[in-house]
Amino acid sequence: MSMKFNDDGEDLTENGEINVTPFIDVMLVLLIIFMVAAPLSTVDVPVDLPVSTAAPKKKPDKPLYLTIKSDFTIAVGNDTLARGGMAAALDKETNGDRKRRVFLRADKTVPYSELMEVMNLLRAAGYLKVALVGLEGTTVGEGQQHVDAP
Repeated sequence: MSMKFNDDGEDLTENGEINVTPFIDVMLVLLIIFMVAAPLSTVDVPVDLPVSTAAPKKKPDKPLYLTIKSDFTIAVGNDTLARGGMAAALDKETNGDRKRRVFLRADKTVPYSELMEVMNLLRAAGYLKVALVGLEGTTVGEGQQHVDAP
């Protein structure tokens, strides 16, 4: 309860009105807390990733393509070879320059594990600059897109 002075003198009387100012302050603080906390409460959001629309990088004059065909055979350029001879064929094509970028492309029926196995063979051979080749989305146009692998 609050007290107020009478206009006619020094006597104090009780004020029967409720002071709502502290109540409004508390409600506004709670509103702000909930407004900030509500977007943070969503943890698991399913995402359907779109096709990349990044512009392709300029191709080198003579790119080195390593292809995994649908029957899991490997080709360097247009020459099909055995997996064991992949490192030697790459060394021959690059003249031993292991800093040269290798463009890796695979048929879409090739399982991911097979692609990773070939990438591991490239790493073991010393070729760490690998670019993955794929088709561009319909929003960019037709052709090939080069996406650098980490």
